[in-house]
Amino acid sequence: MEAKSDIRFTRKLIERLAKAYNVVVLTGAGISAASGIPTFRGKDGLWNKFNPQELASVDAFMRNPELVWEWYNWRRQLIRDVQPNLGHYALVDMEAYFPEFYIITQNVDNLHQLAGSRNVIELHGNIMRNKCFDCGKPYAGEIRLEKKEIPRCPECGGLIRPDVVWFGEFLPEEAIRKAQEVSTAAEVFFSIGTSSTVEPAASLPYLAKGNGAYLVEINPEETPLSSVADETLRYPADQVLPLLVIALERIRGRAKKN
Repeated sequence: MEAKSDIRFTRKLIERLAKAYNVVVLTGAGISAASGIPTFRGKDGLWNKFNPQELASVDAFMRNPELVWEWYNWRRQLIRDVQPNLGHYALVDMEAYFPEFYIITQNVDNLHQLAGSRNVIELHGNIMRNKCFDCGKPYAGEIRLEKKEIPRCPECGGLIRPDVVWFGEFLPEEAIRKAQEVSTAAEVFFSIGTSSTVEPAASLPYLAKGNGAYLVEINPEETPLSSVADETLRYPADQVLPLLVIALERIRGRAKKN
């Protein structure tokens, strides 16, 4: 999708970006919408009879790990069939303009990394990775269910599970600590495509603004953050971010970091 020509950035934002050293971006499902990732209730209705909380939880995995893995393998295949969009690639370009640039994402779809972003903090894990249910050790093998057997950890014998945060689980401590750390230091903070209702991610923009960051929301819909943001852009990320990269080229030139 081409970026709209009527999108305008305020002089204040341009001035802050022109001198910023540290920029932080928080992303939610909205940034991946243009990639065409189907929602849980896809048009084929394959999983319509299930509630996500009945599949994405420890209790569900303990009751029926094969069913949970069937769902996650289905979701993985859907994601493998899509590509990063202009919003993801624009964030890769933005990273080159600032000495410190971090993406904090609530998404598990791996599209930021696939696009080429390097400093990605994953709050909810990554659907393309596996780990041991018991000891947490990463597991690199594929999960094939032809024999209806879930692989077990070679270290402790625990069942292998997707490396994502399920309902009722705590977020990774290191990811939260790092996200709070970089948010506190941000000079400009972007909240992109997130409902701003899921904690603890929803608190990060407020943490940044409370420490002096210029807060920008990019979201077609109004959210609880809208009234607090210094600037709101009511367009999809794949329309706004490519234009922002063009603006950065003008104000910061090609003096990019390696």
